[in-house]
Amino acid sequence: MLLVCALRAPEFEHGTGELLPNLLPIMRRVSIQYPPQSLESTVEEVTARFPGCAVLQIQPEMLVKFLPGKPREPAETTMKETPQEYIERITSYVEGQQPLKVQAATPRKLERLIKGVSLSKLRKRPAPDKWSVVEILAHLADTEIVGGFRIRMILGAPGTPIAAFNQDAWVTSGHYGKRDPRKSLGQFQVSREANLALLKSITPEQWKHHGIHSERGVETVEHIVRMFAGHDVNHIRQIERILAPQK
Repeated sequence: MLLVCALRAPEFEHGTGELLPNLLPIMRRVSIQYPPQSLESTVEEVTARFPGCAVLQIQPEMLVKFLPGKPREPAETTMKETPQEYIERITSYVEGQQPLKVQAATPRKLERLIKGVSLSKLRKRPAPDKWSVVEILAHLADTEIVGGFRIRMILGAPGTPIAAFNQDAWVTSGHYGKRDPRKSLGQFQVSREANLALLKSITPEQWKHHGIHSERGVETVEHIVRMFAGHDVNHIRQIERILAPQK
């Protein structure tokens, strides 16, 4: 995938070699079009929209080495797997299933899992670097808001960029460990019902609308819904393991 950039003369005069290290600071003067259609038609569109500009085609990975600071781990997961491996693992959990049905069943499954479990057990981490049930529930509540926002952004502006987030940083900054698990579950359920109602109302064409995830690339609404269903299964299994009787 290429980024097609329209650059005004002062930024382009120095040539690509000197431009790339300075591309991020001048981003306000750069218009980027991620091409869901053919590259040729995208270049034509950008040229028409920005007359008098030089049109530059850049491989996204060319920009990475110019980002300031140390190389970062993927924002949405600290697991040692590539974005593609993560996608394959998460979607495999719902292979052959209907994602909307999986998502609709999740709140009650979570409710049954934590029913009658003491707060101290729900707050206890199975290991220092592993989330507690309380933290998982808070994570599900917050990511449901994220997912709903992403879908709405895509429906309103197909091709929109989708920002990743650091989930472990959210656990810390959001004080997930201090959250009330049943309130988190309630928040999750309300957000999930609102998102499912929206998804049931959209057209077949809208299911194909996409955004550009900053780490995983093109993601359609259909793909995001399948990912969130697999995400549900992933964390349900995680909670089951944490709450399983010790042998």
